[in-house]
Amino acid sequence: MHNDEAPPRAAMTAAGDPDSLAAYAERAYLEYALSVVKGRALPDVCDGQKPVQRRILYAMQRMGLGWTGPNRGTPAKPVKSARVVGDVLGRFHPHGDQAAYDALVRMAQDFAQRYPLIDGQGNFGSRDGDGAAAMRYTEARLSRISTLLLDEIDQGTVDWLPNYDGSTEEPRQLPARLPFVLLNGASGIAVGMATEIPSHNLREVADACVALVKDPQLADDALLALLPGPDYPGGGQIISPAADIQEAYRSGRGSLKVRARWRVEDLARGQWQLVVHELPPGVSAQKVLEEIEELTNPKVRPGKKTLTQEQQQLKASLLAVLDGVRDESSKEAPVRLVFEPKSSRIAQAELITPLLAHTSLETSVPVNLTVVGRDGKPTVKPLRHILQEWIAFRQDTIVRRSRHRLDQVLERIHILEGRQIVLLNIDEVIAIIRASDEPRAALMARFGLTERQADDILEIRLRQLARLEAIKIEQELQDLWQEQGQLEDILANPASLRRLMVREIEADAKTFGDARRTLIQADKKAVAEIRVVNEPVTVVVSAKGWVRARTGHGHDAAGFAFKAGDGLYGTFECRTVDTLIVLGSNGRVYSVPVASLPGARGDGQPITTLIDLEPGTQPLHYIAGPASATLLLSSSGGYGFWATVADMTTRQRGGKAFLTLEDGEAPCWPSPVSGLGRWQYGAAEGSIVAPPPPPEGDAALALPAATHVCCVSTGGRILTFGLDALKPLPNGGRGLLLMRLEDGERLVGAAAYARSVCVDGVGRGGKPRAETLESRTLGNAAGARARKGRDAHFGFKPARVLRLV
Repeated sequence: MHNDEAPPRAAMTAAGDPDSLAAYAERAYLEYALSVVKGRALPDVCDGQKPVQRRILYAMQRMGLGWTGPNRGTPAKPVKSARVVGDVLGRFHPHGDQAAYDALVRMAQDFAQRYPLIDGQGNFGSRDGDGAAAMRYTEARLSRISTLLLDEIDQGTVDWLPNYDGSTEEPRQLPARLPFVLLNGASGIAVGMATEIPSHNLREVADACVALVKDPQLADDALLALLPGPDYPGGGQIISPAADIQEAYRSGRGSLKVRARWRVEDLARGQWQLVVHELPPGVSAQKVLEEIEELTNPKVRPGKKTLTQEQQQLKASLLAVLDGVRDESSKEAPVRLVFEPKSSRIAQAELITPLLAHTSLETSVPVNLTVVGRDGKPTVKPLRHILQEWIAFRQDTIVRRSRHRLDQVLERIHILEGRQIVLLNIDEVIAIIRASDEPRAALMARFGLTERQADDILEIRLRQLARLEAIKIEQELQDLWQEQGQLEDILANPASLRRLMVREIEADAKTFGDARRTLIQADKKAVAEIRVVNEPVTVVVSAKGWVRARTGHGHDAAGFAFKAGDGLYGTFECRTVDTLIVLGSNGRVYSVPVASLPGARGDGQPITTLIDLEPGTQPLHYIAGPASATLLLSSSGGYGFWATVADMTTRQRGGKAFLTLEDGEAPCWPSPVSGLGRWQYGAAEGSIVAPPPPPEGDAALALPAATHVCCVSTGGRILTFGLDALKPLPNGGRGLLLMRLEDGERLVGAAAYARSVCVDGVGRGGKPRAETLESRTLGNAAGARARKGRDAHFGFKPARVLRLV
C-alpha cells in the first residue's frame, strides 16, 4: 500500500475511533438489513417472487425442465431435485443448499401455494408438518402455470444482471403475465418488517385487472366486488364481515377470521358424526388433535400444584359432548377429521361451537401487504396500488416485447426484400457471383442491396431459388407487413395496447382459472360459554389477597378461618354468574368470574394466581357483584366517578387501565351504589363493618340504591352532595373533583349512601375507632360538589369511609 493511500475502514475502527466504529457498524447493519429485505424475505410486486424463487424458476427453464403443454409437445421429464439445487447454487444463489431446497419444496406444495409453480414427484411433505424427503430422492419440473412467468423471458422483456461471480446473467424480474404476488401470496420476515400476503383466485384477480385496465378510476367498492377476499389453498370459510376485508385491502394491513368447513354424516340407528374436510391456512389435522388432547387431558401448568378451575371446566364441558376424534385423512381425502358426539341427542351446535372456540378450527389469519415496489422500495401497499403497479409493469413488458418483435419483423422483411430482388434476376446474380472476386460488393452495387441482404444472398442455398420459393417469400412478406402494422399500432396507440393486454389476461384466465375454494360468508365468532349453575355464593377475601367462594348466603364472617397473620378483607354475597372486581394500586382493574374461584375448603387461592399484575403493583380493593351493579370509584387526589361492574370487566388477565391517578395518589375503597348484595368488611383488628341484614330471600339481595355521596378528608373534614352531581365514565378516567383539598391533605374516601355511612380509623395508642354518621349529621355537611366541606371533629384520624345503608 502506498503511503498516501487512506487506511482501510477496518484499520480506522481498530484504531479506537468510537465515532468511526459507530458509523461503520451502522452502515454495515443497514446494508445487511437492506440485503435481507430486498434480497431474501420480501416478494417483488411485478412477478411476485423472492430472489431465490426467481432463480430456481429460471435455472429450471435453462435446464430444459419447462412445461411445454399438450399442444406443443410432451412435458419435460423431471430430474432429481438435487440437480436443480446444485445448478441454482452454482450459477445464481451462493447460499445454503437446504435453504434453496426448502424454497423449491414450498413452490411444489399444493397445500402451501394456491397455484404451485413446480410439479414435484415424490414426498414433498404434508400439511401436518411432515418434512419433504431428501433432495436426492425427489424429482421436479416446472408446472404448466409457470409458463405465465417464463414464456416471454427471451423476447426482450426483462433486464439482466450479472450473477454473483459474473460468469453469466440472471433476470432482474420475470415477465409475469398475471400478478403472482396475489395469486400465490407470500410470507416472510425481514429486518424491521414482515409480509403476509394471502393467496387469491386467479379468475377474480384477472377480472379485477381487466376492470382497472379499462377504467383506472374504478371505485373501490366495484373493485372489491370483483375481488371479494382471499382464496386459500386449503379452502375454509372467511367469517369476517365484508367491511373488515375491505378495510384490510384499503390499508394493506388487517386480520381475518377463518374457520374450518365441515359436514354431518348420518349413520345407522339415528347416529351421526361431524367430519371436518377443510382447514384454515396454516392449520393441520395433527395440530387440532394435539389441542383436543390438551383440552381433554390437561397438564398441570408450571408453578401450579393442581389443574386450574378453568382447565377443569373446559375438560368437563368438552367431554360432555365429545366421545372421540380420529384422523381419517388419506390421499383421496387430504383432510378428514371425524368427531363423534357423546350422544345422538346432542345438538350439532353444542359439539362444533366448543371445538371452534378452543381449537385452531377457527383462527385469525393476518394480512400484511408488504412488497418491494417498482421503485425498489419495500412498503405496505393497498390492494389497488399492487394491481396498479403490476398493470404498469405489464404494459411496459408488452411494449418491450412488441418493440423487440418489431425489430425482428423489420429485419426479416429486409432479408426477404433482398431475396425477392435476387429471384427476379437470378441468372444475372449467378453470373456476378461466378465472375466477381468480390461478389458482395458487386451485388450491392448492381442491385442496391445492403450488406445484410448481400450476405444473406451469398449464404442462401440453391434449392431456395426455386420458383415455389418466390411464392413463399411473397406470402411471408404479406404476413410480416400485417404483423408490422399491428405492432406499430400497439406501440403508437395506448388504446390498442390496453385492448391487447385485456385479451391476453382474459385468455390466461380462461386457460388457468379455476373455481373458488374458500367460502366467504360472514358469521359470528364462536364463543363457547361454560355453563355455570346460577346459585348463591359468598365470596370471601382475606387481607392478604386470598380468595374463595362459599356456597350460600347468611354466613357469619367472624367465624371464618385464615392463615396465621392474615384476616378478613371482606365478604360479598352474590351469585356464581357474577364477577369479582380487583382494583390495583396503579388504577388498573382486573376481573375474575366468581365461578372460577376455589371452594371454601382450605384458605383459598392467592388472587395473584388468577390475574397478571404489573411489576410493583399490588391488589388493593375488591368487590363482587353482577354486571349491572354500579360502583363509586375515587382517588386520594379528590376525584371520582361511577361505573358499572360490566364497564370494569375484561377478559385479559393483565386487566385494563381504568382509574387515572397522578403521582403519589392511590385508589380509595370502592363504594356500592346499586345492584349489590350484602357485604361485610373486616377492620385492622378483626372487627366487622357491615350493613344491617337484608330481608330474607334472594329478592332482597340488592341494597337500596344510593342517592348521595359522602367525602371525608385526612384533615377530618366531611362533605356530602347528591349523587346526580357525578357522571358515569364507562371507559374509566380521572372523573370530577369531589372535594377541594388543602395542601398536604388527601381524600380518605367517598361513599355512596342512602341513609348512613361508617368512618373508621385509628385513635390514641393506635386503637381502632369507628363512628356511624346518620342522616342528620350527613345533612349538616351538605354542600356543592368540589367544596371544602366542614370539620367533623371525629376525635381520631379517619382511614376510610364505608357505606352502611
